[in-house]
This record gives sequence, C-alpha cells and structure tokens, in this order.
Amino acid sequence: MDFSSSPCGGSDHRQIEESKPLLGEMSATEGNRMGAVTCRRALLHCNGNSNGMRYKLLQEGDIQVCAIRHPRTFLSKILSSKFLRRWEPHHLTLADNSLASATPTGYMESSISYSAIEDVQLLSWENAPKYCLQLTVPGGTVLLQAANSYLKDQWFHSLQWKKKIYKYKKVLSNPSRWEVVLKEIKTLVDMALCSPLQDDSIHQAPLEIVSKLLSENISLTTQEQENIIVAIAPLLENNHPPPNLCEFFCKHCRERPRSKVVIEVFTPVVQRILKHNMDFGKCPRLRLFTQEYILALNELNAGMEVVKKFIQSMHGPTGNCPHPRVLPNLVAVCLAAIYSCYEEFINSRDNSPSLKEIRNGCQQQCDRKPNLPLRLLHTSPDLVSQEATSAESRLKSTIVTSNEIHVEVERTNTANQKLKASAGGDSEPNLIDCLLVSPTCSAMSIELSPQAERVLGCYVEILKMLSDYDDWRPALASLLQPIPFPKEALAHEKFTKELKYVIQRFAEDPRQEVHSCLLSVRSGKDGWFQLYSPGGVACDDDGELFASMVRVCNNVHILMGSCYKTKKFLLSLAENKLGPCMLLALRGNQTMVEILCLMLEYNIIENNDTQLQIISTLESTDVGRRMYEQLCDRQRELKELQRKGGPTRLTLPSKSTDADLARLLSSGSFGNLENLSLAFTNVTSACAELLIKLPSLKQLNLWSTQFGDAGLRVLSEHLTTLQVLNLCETPVTDAGLLALSSMKSLCSLNMNSTKLSADTYEDLKAKLPNLKEVDVRYTEAW
Repeated sequence: MDFSSSPCGGSDHRQIEESKPLLGEMSATEGNRMGAVTCRRALLHCNGNSNGMRYKLLQEGDIQVCAIRHPRTFLSKILSSKFLRRWEPHHLTLADNSLASATPTGYMESSISYSAIEDVQLLSWENAPKYCLQLTVPGGTVLLQAANSYLKDQWFHSLQWKKKIYKYKKVLSNPSRWEVVLKEIKTLVDMALCSPLQDDSIHQAPLEIVSKLLSENISLTTQEQENIIVAIAPLLENNHPPPNLCEFFCKHCRERPRSKVVIEVFTPVVQRILKHNMDFGKCPRLRLFTQEYILALNELNAGMEVVKKFIQSMHGPTGNCPHPRVLPNLVAVCLAAIYSCYEEFINSRDNSPSLKEIRNGCQQQCDRKPNLPLRLLHTSPDLVSQEATSAESRLKSTIVTSNEIHVEVERTNTANQKLKASAGGDSEPNLIDCLLVSPTCSAMSIELSPQAERVLGCYVEILKMLSDYDDWRPALASLLQPIPFPKEALAHEKFTKELKYVIQRFAEDPRQEVHSCLLSVRSGKDGWFQLYSPGGVACDDDGELFASMVRVCNNVHILMGSCYKTKKFLLSLAENKLGPCMLLALRGNQTMVEILCLMLEYNIIENNDTQLQIISTLESTDVGRRMYEQLCDRQRELKELQRKGGPTRLTLPSKSTDADLARLLSSGSFGNLENLSLAFTNVTSACAELLIKLPSLKQLNLWSTQFGDAGLRVLSEHLTTLQVLNLCETPVTDAGLLALSSMKSLCSLNMNSTKLSADTYEDLKAKLPNLKEVDVRYTEAW
C-alpha cells in the first residue's frame, strides 16, 4: 500500500525544509558573499507560502496515539491490518527536547526524544482514519490522529519545528568550521522566515541559538562576526534581539562604529525598538543597545549630522510624528546616557550633597570648615557657658536662599535673648547673624572623562533636536518637568549651559501645556524656573533666561499669561526670588517691573522696609516710575507707603554691581537706612563714595564682595558711627584694616578669612574700646 504526503496547506513547505542539508559542505567563497542580497534571500524564498494557512505553535494538546513495533519492510502490511491498531487518548506536551504524555502509560509510557524521530509525515490511505501523522522512530512507527484537518497540520508543523530547532541547538553548540556554521545559520533563518507557524518564539528561538553561539565563542574574527550579523538580519527586522545578542551588538558598536553593519543592519533594528518598545525597565539592554548605536553614528565623519538625520527619520516627514512611543523612548535613552556620564562621579562620593546644598554653594560636610564660636573680647561666666549653644541657635536663624543671604536680626530665639541680656541688655546693638556663619565653600567641581564628555555632548544635542519639533515639545516638557537629571549634572556648568537651549524653547512656546512645565511639578520642589533664575544653580546669565520665561512676547503673555498673576505664584517669587526680580527691575526689565508692581498691588509683601525698597527700585528707572505712578492712581493708599527718609533696612540682591547700587540709592531718600547688606554682590571699593552718604548707617555687611582697602579708608573717615561691620571673605589687608581704628563706635567686627595679621589685630583691640565681638577665624591672628 502506498503512503504519500497529503496535499494540505504547508506540504510543499515541508518538502523544501526536508531537502536542506544539516551542516552540509560550503565553499569559502560562498561564505563571503554577504550583504543586502543575503538579507533579501530568505524573504524571496518564502514568497510562495506567504498566502498559505497560518498556525500557532503548539506547546501541548489532546490527540489519539497508536504505536506499532515493526521492521520497515512489513510496514504496509501491518498498517493494512486493522485488527492490530488500538488508539489511546493522550495529552501530549511538546517540550524542548522530547514529546511526552501527561499520563505516561501505554504507548507513551516513555517520552519520545526529538533526536529519535527520524521523520514526520502526513498520512492517508484507503479506509484509514483521517487526519493522521506518522512519526518514524527506530524499530517502529508512532501514529497521531487529530480531530480535524487544521489540528493535523498544526501538529505536523509544530513537530517539524521542534525537531529542527532541537537539531540546530545541538549542532551549533559545538561548531568546528565557521564557514559551515554560517551556512547552517542562513538555513535556520530561512526556516524561521518561511514557517507557517505564527508565534514569537519562531523568530526568537533562532536568535537565542545564535546569541548563545556568539557569547560562547569570543575568539571570532571581526569578519566572521559581521557575516553572522548579516545572516540573521532578516529576523531582526520584525523582532527585538534577545539580551545576550544586545550585548554583542553593543560591543560591535563600540569597537567598530564605522562598520557598514551599523548602518545597514542595526538601523532598522533600532528604529523598530524606538517605535514599538513599551518598557525599557523590563528590557534595559535594548535601551543600552540603542544608546550605543547612536554613539556609533556620532563617531562617523559627519557626526551629529548623521544623528540628526536619524532623529528626523524617527519623527517622519509630516508635522506630527505617527509613532507615539518614539519620543518617550528617545528621552529614556537620553536620560540613561546622561546619568551614565556622572555615574562614576556619583559612586565615588560617599556622602554627596543634596541639590539644596549644591544650590547654596556647599561641599560635603567633611570638606567644610568647622563652625566655631566667635572670639569674645569681653566675656562673662554665663556667656562662656552658653557660647556653643548660642552659636548653634544663631546659625539656625540665618536664612540662605540660593546665593542670597537674607539677614533676619529680629528672628532670634530664647537663647539669643538670654545672650543679649547677659551681654548688656537693650543697650547693646543688634548683631548681623551672618557673623556666626563659616565662610562660604566653593561649589562642587565636576570633571568628566573625555569619553563621558563626548557622550554628554551627543545626548544633550539630541534633547535640543527633540525640542525643535512642535508636536514633540509638549510631551518633552512634561517628561522633563520633574527634572529627571542627577544633582551632579545640575551642578555641572557645561551641562546646564547646553540644556538652556531646551528650556528657552519651552519658554518661547505660546502653548500653556508647554511653558507651564517650567514650574515645579509639586510644591516645595524646584522647577526649571527656579534653577535658571538668578542665584539658581544653573544660572550663568544674570537672569536673562529667567526674564525670558516671564516676559511678554508679541503681546502674548507666555509664562506670565498662565500663572504669574495668581497670588500663589507671586508669593513664591516673593519668598524665593525677590532679590533677582528687584535686580532685573533695577536694570530696566519691564516684566520684572510689572511683577513688583503686582506684588505691591496684591499686598504680597508685608514688611514695610521691603515695600519701601521695592518702591525705590521701581523709581530708579523710567518704566518703573511710570508703572508705579499708574499703580498709585489706582490705589491711592500706596502713596502712603512713601515716607521721608525711606527704609531702615536694605538688602541688595546678589550679583548687584556698583552701578546697580548707585541707581537704587539715587532713586529716593535713604536718610533712615540703618542696616545695609551687600553680601555676595559684585560691589567694589568704588561704592564707598555712595555709602558715606548714608548718615544713619549702623550695620554694614560686605561679606564675600570685592570691597578692599581703598574703600575701608573712605569709610573710616566718614562713617564714624558705624557699629557692626562684616568684612568676611573680602580682599582687605592690614593696610585697610588699620584705618578702622578711627571708628570708635564699632562693637562687632568680622574679619574672617581676610589677610589680617596678628599685630594688626592686637592694635585694633587696643584702639577700639567698644569692640565686644570679633571673628578672626582663618586668619594669621586666629
């Protein structure tokens, strides 16, 4: 009796597969014929079956089994003898190595290894059960009977696939001749592409085999590696590479970035990853491969131009990108790459400072100079016993916001009051709290390796490119709103300077969903608005970007239009950024002038002296004076704020200059001014001519300015009633400090971190009888 293959769907495909040799011979010239032709070979090969029936790969199922022990010459006769056939129902599992039953009894008492199956055929004969498969095994035959034609074909193709994959796993696990291995890999790829089975594992299994082959044979030549990559390229067009294969691709990108394989093979793979990947957290090696691929593009002769064209290809030619996953995936790759640039630096710091500490210009605690109590010239027993406690409590009362130092003399606690009482009660003058604060520390020094610098430059440029697309900008702003960068990056001047372009693009966008993302994502957390404002850790332009975030552009309010008129926003500015606002208003910025007017109009500022300082700031420019007059016309009670003599306290914003001080002091009367803080400004000795015109001045803070000896000599001649003077971290020397001996009213003097000598210190003690408190730490006199 004849046995022939069934004409059902997929039989031609079976004959093609069975005709291919396993580890057949191949000449060396055949092994070197690679390229685009190889990539198209398998696709053209299976075009004939592209419209055939498709099946899902079976892992298990119910089927009838009949096993017959026979010599092959008697097979036809045995099969025609119906009385010899007895069918058993079994639930079979198609494992990786064998075909096994859930109930190992009868015909399936032992599992059947795929290596023992010599052949799989579709059977049909006269008066025979329908839908049969024949498995040829040593010493007999195993018949499988399915319920219908579709299941019969599904079992047939699944068994064929399992049997073939099992053989390829064994053969490719011990390679000998690489030209033969390459041919078998091509055959394996063709088999996967032409299989009528539709399942992720159909394409993933060959990739896993090749991945294991590459990881276990690290001595392959570069050409052999590239030949294998080209051979599996057709599978990668519609499938993600497995983790181990990603590592191999990463290594290839790093070692041979100019290889044609990077452009011709890896490009469609990365494009698919960016378009379809849903979670890099579950597939981190896909993200790493994408990152290394982009860096490889950047190593080409055209460099960033190639990267730019790749980004354009991902966006598409239209105004809106058709792939919603591209942008978040690109951002995820950029963030991971930027973090990796600072990873070594982060790991090298056992106690890296917080962003707040970085913003305040502090180093690690172990690097800071110790906070020591002042050296008191006149002490009492109670005062000595309370010295350490009082110093600590005063330190806590100092308010440090960015680089601005706001001195709050009134905000003293019980310990301060006790100290004041023990030192002489109300007759003693108020002292500037910052006398007790140790000198400022330099900001963190971020130095990256040359490779890290290249990586950082590449991915910051990509963020810039992403911000140039109108349709991507709202989502990009939202993704960057939580500021997802490490604090070390925000302390790195090069990074924040380059990123400024992206923030500027957000600020210029008229859509509220874009520019509103410049604000913090939640209360109490800094946003881009804070980081790039004057005094912020990222500000390097004296507030130009800060002003652009809130300015009026083409008669359309940008950031201001959505939130700046709200009282909550004005309150946040008054609490954290009042100094920068006043400085920019002092220099004629119309937006800041308007903000200060709104603060007065909405009664945001409660302190009378601060209100008077705002008024003086407004009156220092023509635009400010005009707006303030219009405000007074609407609210006549604001005119009552002005009084002869002006405020008693004045704090100039950080980074103010001599010109800013002159502009402010010339705008009104300051005859009542008793306390002036110029700490952390850019004033020099030239401002002394302005200071001597303040007849009531008693307390002067020049901490960390460029005020020098020439200015001290001018002050000593005219401000003889000055009581408190802070010269901490100024460039003064003995030549200027000796002139202070004529200021008999001085009762508190801070010369911390100056060039004071011991002899000059002793001379000042002798000539200043009222000097009660002095700080000479980090000087020769200490």
